[in-house]
Amino acid sequence: MSFPLYLIGFLIVIGGVAWGLVVAGVPTLYVVIACVILVGLGILSGVAKTRQKDPPTT
Repeated sequence: MSFPLYLIGFLIVIGGVAWGLVVAGVPTLYVVIACVILVGLGILSGVAKTRQKDPPTT
């Protein structure tokens, strides 16, 4: 799986979470904080899942 595709999917998830929080009446500041945390987690997990393994040295 490529990194941009992974991030696009994660951004869709973040959008859904943000929408749900706004509909639930959570203050905007907390929605923004949650989205920033989720973006960071998405980048970290995307890099970890899509990183190419280093070839063994001989």
